[in-house]
Order: sequence, then structure tokens, then C-alpha cells
Amino acid sequence: MSYLIHLPTIYPMPILSPSPYQPPLLQFNGHLQSIYPSIFRKVPFVYARRERLDLPDGDFVDLDWSVAKKSSNKLVIVTHGLEGDSTRHYVTGMAKIFSEKGYDALGWNCRSCSGEMNRLVRFYHHGDANDLRYVIEFAINQYGYEEIVLVGFSMGGSLTFRAIAEYPEWVPTQVKSAIGFSVPCSLKGSVDALSKKGNNIYLKRFLRKLGEKIKLKAQLFPGQIDATDYDQIKTFIEFDNRYTAPLHGYEDALDFYEKASVGPLLHQIKIPSLIVQAVNDPFLLPNCMPIETAEQHPTLFLEMTEKGGHCGFMVKGQLHTWAEKRALSFAQTLR
Repeated sequence: MSYLIHLPTIYPMPILSPSPYQPPLLQFNGHLQSIYPSIFRKVPFVYARRERLDLPDGDFVDLDWSVAKKSSNKLVIVTHGLEGDSTRHYVTGMAKIFSEKGYDALGWNCRSCSGEMNRLVRFYHHGDANDLRYVIEFAINQYGYEEIVLVGFSMGGSLTFRAIAEYPEWVPTQVKSAIGFSVPCSLKGSVDALSKKGNNIYLKRFLRKLGEKIKLKAQLFPGQIDATDYDQIKTFIEFDNRYTAPLHGYEDALDFYEKASVGPLLHQIKIPSLIVQAVNDPFLLPNCMPIETAEQHPTLFLEMTEKGGHCGFMVKGQLHTWAEKRALSFAQTLR
């Protein structure tokens, strides 16, 4: 079912009404709605080419492009979540649905996420949207796009909104809207959610994938990163205290969670933006739902679904998820 929000010249209050989304019957809780698409969903979509973008600090990110059959001045830029990449189903699904409507699509990979380790000792993280800003500027300056839609999932949602909220005067006029799903607006809230006993499956997976990179970095940068006893790390706070905070200029994990959370910046957004959060998302606590900010904001819309899990939102018998259709409808309504 199409779900369009008709926006007048002066935008209404945030979207807080019940959503029409319903998951497949067998995906009956937030865990299944999160895990099933992550493992089993396949999107028939192939990028046309990969381009390496060198960054000002000597590092790089890899960009995966899909170009419309007819020349397009419209682009969707999709940002993946923690330890994801441009091939994740939610990225390719979003790229595909926008491509079907005449947009070029760019799925970019954060540092170390494209299959090749980045050059520097540092990684990527929730609090650094400079790389995304550089990607946006590159797309505009190199290819002349006149209309850009930003879409992000989970950590990618954090980066998407930080890119436009941290320095709102920077946002190019070509960036028309921003959309985020399953966004950890409070990093501490998300860490606390993932620390719950029933969420060990997600925590262990993240720590395992991050550990593989830490061990490789320890070989590449001996004396700067130490992987000794890495397998003794059991929580995000331990990981962030030992690696994320010192590598990226934070005092400790709690300092990182406070300063890297995008929630406190959302009030500075100047362009039409949509945040979609599932109430049953196992990655999020209630403090990840920016209700009060959205209630007082003229261009920030919050849609809370009862179901959907984390980056799930599958629809029975349909290739595209409800999230993909929702993002497209929001972007097209604003045109």
C-alpha cells in the first residue's frame, strides 16, 4: 500500500500517527524481523562500477555506482550501518527502488568496509560524518547532480543526519531531503539495548567482525594498536574504551557516546528529514526516539512503527521492503 505524506508549504507537526506497516506473518517479533532479512533476503541488483575516492587525510573510501538508463541529474546516496557495506540488502534494495524511478544510486563504503583495509590507523565511527560530506561534495562537483536524497540505516542514519545537522550552513542546496531508518539517536541507549541478555547474538557478531579488523590493524600498525587478549572483550563499552575512544580522540567510551550521538544535533536540521524507528527494534531503547525534538521541529518528521525490527521492514510476497517504498514516497512528495 502506498503511504504518501502530503506536505504543505509550511510543514505540519511530525508524523507520529500509527503506520500501516505489517511484517510477514512468520516474522512475529523484532528479532525475526531483524535477523531474517539480514540472512535470507536477496536483492537482484548489481552496481555498474566502483570508484575509489581519496580523502584529504590520505585515506580512501570506495564508491559503488548505479547509473540510470537515461542520463539523470538525481542521485540517492545510501549509507550502511556498523560493519555493513554497500552490498547489504537494505542498501541494494534502496538503490534499486530509486534506480527504478530514474535516480542514479551511490552505495558508498565507510573506511575499511569495502573489502580492503583503509590506509590509516583510525577507522570510521558514528560521530564522524566528514567522509559522507566529502562524498556528497564529490558527487556534486564531479558529476553535477542537481537533486540528492540521503538515506541511511542504523549507524548510516546517524551519519546521514550528522552530515546535515552538525554544520547546517554547509549543506549544499542540491541536498533536498534526508531519511534514516533504525537510527541510534542515543548511542548509550543503543549500547544498553545491545547489552541486554536476549541481544547477545547481535553483540557477539559485532565484536567478532570488529575483532577481525583490530587483529589485522595490529599487524599493520604494531605499537599503535594492540590486539592482545581481544577475545576477552565482551561488551561495547570495553571495546570502545580500548579502541574507538583513543583512536578517534575521545576520553573514554562514555565521552564517545555523549559526543558522537546524533540526537542532540537533530534540532539544527534545516532540510526536510524523516526518521523511522520501529518500537520493537532490539537495538534501540526509548531514549533513541527523538519525539520531543520532532514535536518542536518544522522540517524533521518522526515515524514510529510498532513493528519492523532493526533495518527489517520486509513485506510478504514483495521484493521491496516497506522502508524502501517509504523513503521513495517521502523523497518524491517533496519534489
